Amino acid sequence: MRTQYYTATSLDGFIATDDDSLEWLFQLGDIEETSYPTFIKDVGALAMGSTTYEWMLRNVIGPEAKDRRPWPYDQPTWVFSSRTLPAVPGADIRFARGDVGPVHAAMAEAAGGKNIWLVGGGDLVGQFHDHGLLDDIFVQIGSVTLGSGKPLLPRAITTPPLKLVSARMVGTGFAELHYEIQKPVAQT
Repeated sequence: MRTQYYTATSLDGFIATDDDSLEWLFQLGDIEETSYPTFIKDVGALAMGSTTYEWMLRNVIGPEAKDRRPWPYDQPTWVFSSRTLPAVPGADIRFARGDVGPVHAAMAEAAGGKNIWLVGGGDLVGQFHDHGLLDDIFVQIGSVTLGSGKPLLPRAITTPPLKLVSARMVGTGFAELHYEIQKPVAQT
């Protein structure tokens, strides 16, 4: 079981615009051409922040969504928020707040040996990294710049650096990178 951040970012490092829009992303390619279809088969549990969850409510499953669809995940999903948010009927959504450590343990148990997907946002993923719980980053780097927005991962990760596992071109809109988080060597 691995804990993995799988996302897309603009060339200048933003996962969404300042107003949480992802419209820039959808013009860049077909998700079926990325590693996502294979990736999601190995996911046993998900975590997301409240901004990501609220984006899903507005743009995917809510009444104002342009192409309304049901909740897309069969896996149990933890939503981290300090606020009370509406649940999605029929979806296994669990609301959490506070320290990610104990919640990660519950997620690992629910995942049943499969991977945990940290959907976003970047600060939530950073909290998992801060606790030594992040194993991989999969990122599709889009061929656009946003100038500002929500950062990919607002953390300094320099020592040890990330280990590049793979890089590939996806259509003409993305470079898909897979990094492994190297754990610091314990000092004796």
